[in-house]
Amino acid sequence: MTFFKKLPLQLAIASTLGASVTAIAAEQTVDTTAQEVEVISVTGTRRSLRSIAQSTVPVDLLTSRDLATTGQLEISQVLAAQLPSFNYPSATLADGTDHAKPAVLRGLAPDHTLVLVNGKRRHSGALLNLGGTVGRGSTAVDLNNIPTSAIKRVEVLRDGAAAQYGSDAIAGVINIILKDTDDGGTVSYTFGQYNTQMAGSPQLLSTNADQSGDLSFTKGSDRKLKDGISRTASANAGFSLADNGFINISIESRNNEPTNRSGIDEREQYNRDETGALDSREFDFDRYNHRFGKADIEDIALFYNLGYDFDNSLSLYSFASYSNRKGNSAGFYRRANDTRNIPEVYPDGFLPQINTDVDDYSFAIGLNGESHDWAWDVSTNYGLNDFGLGVSNSINTSMGIDSPTEFDNGALVYEQYLVNMDANNSFDFGLPDDVFVTIGAEYRHERYQIKAGEEASYITVLDDNGDPVAAGGAQVLAGFSPQNTTDKSRHNIAVFAEFDTYLTEDWNIVLAGRFEDYSDFGSTFTSKLASRYSINESLSLRGAISTGFRAPSLAQTSYKSVSTVFENGVPSEVGLFPVDEPAAKALGARALEAEESVNMTAGFIFTQGNLSLTFDAYRIEIDDRIVLSENLQGPEVEAILAQAGELNTQSVRYFTNAIDSRTQGVDIVATYSLGLESYGDLRLSAAVNFNDTKVTHVKDNPAELEALGDDYEYFSRREITRFEKGTPADKWNLSATWDFADFQTTLRATRYGEVTDTSSTPEGDEVIAAKWITDLEVAYHPSEQWKVAVGANNLFDQYPQDTVSNIGFSDFNQIFSYSPFTPYSLDGRFIYGNITYSF
Repeated sequence: MTFFKKLPLQLAIASTLGASVTAIAAEQTVDTTAQEVEVISVTGTRRSLRSIAQSTVPVDLLTSRDLATTGQLEISQVLAAQLPSFNYPSATLADGTDHAKPAVLRGLAPDHTLVLVNGKRRHSGALLNLGGTVGRGSTAVDLNNIPTSAIKRVEVLRDGAAAQYGSDAIAGVINIILKDTDDGGTVSYTFGQYNTQMAGSPQLLSTNADQSGDLSFTKGSDRKLKDGISRTASANAGFSLADNGFINISIESRNNEPTNRSGIDEREQYNRDETGALDSREFDFDRYNHRFGKADIEDIALFYNLGYDFDNSLSLYSFASYSNRKGNSAGFYRRANDTRNIPEVYPDGFLPQINTDVDDYSFAIGLNGESHDWAWDVSTNYGLNDFGLGVSNSINTSMGIDSPTEFDNGALVYEQYLVNMDANNSFDFGLPDDVFVTIGAEYRHERYQIKAGEEASYITVLDDNGDPVAAGGAQVLAGFSPQNTTDKSRHNIAVFAEFDTYLTEDWNIVLAGRFEDYSDFGSTFTSKLASRYSINESLSLRGAISTGFRAPSLAQTSYKSVSTVFENGVPSEVGLFPVDEPAAKALGARALEAEESVNMTAGFIFTQGNLSLTFDAYRIEIDDRIVLSENLQGPEVEAILAQAGELNTQSVRYFTNAIDSRTQGVDIVATYSLGLESYGDLRLSAAVNFNDTKVTHVKDNPAELEALGDDYEYFSRREITRFEKGTPADKWNLSATWDFADFQTTLRATRYGEVTDTSSTPEGDEVIAAKWITDLEVAYHPSEQWKVAVGANNLFDQYPQDTVSNIGFSDFNQIFSYSPFTPYSLDGRFIYGNITYSF
């Protein structure tokens, strides 16, 4: 079973493992680390490494031990807590995005990072992120469908790899390696809860009327809360298959109750009487009427990883997963006097809620072996994400009192099927070292579907003149109508080659190229050159330059829907139309093209005794980035929409290759390990990422839009600033792990740099200041089998500056106490306990 015991990522074109905060420390403290990376048997280079410091490109590595010391319950949160270049923004009040939050690497879009499992491409989620959050307009792999109990380690390449893996690998690659032991296992249970005091958001004590007959409020100190209970139960076990195989099985169940960090709604909720006096119900109304925080989520996931070696150098491997997520989150509160309310149904108004039911499947199987000095691998894998949407505690206003209050809105479905094959061999071309050659091919088929919801979820009742009698569709999220449904597919074929050799004893060079042809937009060629030069045993220089691309996703080319969007608290019905729809074409939409990129990185690796230091600078230029246009609205737009039959839509948006961008920055990682004699061992690490993104070019308005006048701009300041300042300008990760006797103490401090929640004007921008977040865990091992741990994330209960006392920063009456663009959790201190039994 040697192949399956050594199945790490070969992420770089040289497919070598890089140094990171935990990777270098692991090499220093565990002698088997170097042995584990001796054989790399995933698509691409399989050249053996003598040590982890032989990397030509930067890679972070997190072991299962690292994953278990954060108290975080989702893999995205774990990565954000430990990797400075990885961010997981706090999306809330963003429809389905609340249930499947996208993460970003190096400040680029979520779909600029490729995700692999055991070196095989993972399928994307079906959800298209359409809210005003980081990652707007993207579809991304839902990392949180993968339970941490199934993970042996996570390897994160911080460099472009499209020449090896194809589309999406512009920012980098995340490879999740599944556990592969054939005996033993663990059973674990974690319980946690938020125990917090909302900085700057006061507790409402009473509601009164002032001398003028207007509402007045008596407020106390900052609001104290205990909510968001989380329960996670997991189990993992390995079993042998005869004498030559294994199967490793993991199951995990998570139940995360919702949190609420909303402020006081000081608006009048009811119409005044004929004398102008306040309605008496105003004084008893629950002013915390929104849900601003984490969604209510229930997850269950099952994974297996299998391998079997036959007697003739032939090996079989397979892995598969199933997960289900049920989620519930809320939208904007509809007041009793709101025109979208039916008072006979909701006399006090209502808080509409979005429900999701997501099924996710994957299956992979492959064979590898050796024939005539060639090592080869052939595999196929399939993935599906079925994202069901519904609405409850809502109403279709146009249907009046006959409207249901719960709706089936339909579903989004994404499928991916791949066949992959590669082979490698070494050849003597008269150079100082043999040339290691890899060749391969891949076929990929994708399918995207939008399935219609029930009629009441999307219908708009019209009057005798053909005009809407009121807002149609389910409030908060209209369902997909038969006109919105789609069933699109495409395929692509790729061939690739890679050459790896040493020009001298100290100089390694790698050259790779990949050609891909897509059935819907054409072909592309990408290449990469990477190199590492060892100056001496302690110091090596490394660098790479590559071209890359990202194909427009099927969701971006075929998605169609109408939804309610709030701008400064004012709702409007916004239609998103594919570029070939009449309404979009009339406003200048064009067929989407692939994004093209150039990625450059250069740095060094220094190791001396127990000290390790890596420095990597990077620059990523992307042309023709695919973005979501502004919400185009105005009388001319409404006239065009009416001509296209879109009577219930006030504005429109579409995807477009509107901008070019440049992202550049630096990653610095340092670790140091020292023995404290009778006081145990101490491991210290420090890592920082400095990142800067600029939109270098915005294409001119298309002629169709330009003809409508100067008031129309299809990509303007708000979206530009969101790209440039929506993620931290810098991020610091400091950690210390102290092992003493039967105790292990982990202290981690993360500094999130400045972020801007942008507005349409500079005066309305909210600059979210940098903040340190501290985590602490203490674990006790009473025996080899048992571990008990307690900890706190955000130990000192830090929040961003509040919008309540910063009038003008909030555009919704300070009901939302903090900006959702905050790069860390908005929920305050989280206290948890864990018990684990190993066998």
